[in-house]
Amino acid sequence: MNRKALFPGSFDPFTSGHLNILKRALTMFDEVVVAVGINQDKRGFFDMDQRVDIIRQMTAGMEGVSIIKYDNLTIDTCRELGIRHIVRGVRNMIDFETERSIADANRILAPTIETIIIPTAQEFAHISSSAVRDILRHHGDTSLFLPSSVKLPEV
Repeated sequence: MNRKALFPGSFDPFTSGHLNILKRALTMFDEVVVAVGINQDKRGFFDMDQRVDIIRQMTAGMEGVSIIKYDNLTIDTCRELGIRHIVRGVRNMIDFETERSIADANRILAPTIETIIIPTAQEFAHISSSAVRDILRHHGDTSLFLPSSVKLPEV
């Protein structure tokens, strides 16, 4: 049986911390669909195609990874794709409480879809997309947050 999970997020940009969660999710699932969405509460830094391209670069050669764009409820995307598991990463207790609330709401709306919360490995817990965006805005060095092989679009 092919076990699939959806790993949703705005991924603006996808970081080494996200990659860590993805790799660990692949130890539990045969396929993980990275779903790039729009977070209405955040002002976008990279456009959707740029975010997808960054993820493609970071996952090149990885088995079991696919990337999609989505623009609806995460649970609706799961239903459309026949996926019953959502993977989310957390860096700290604040992230955990936020993700738990979302998972609870999703469980009410879609009882057959389960959320798996994976804590980020300690060496990546300091990384946030917000910090990376700020570093990029000020033309700083992002090598501690993104693999050096990633070619970022001009900012």
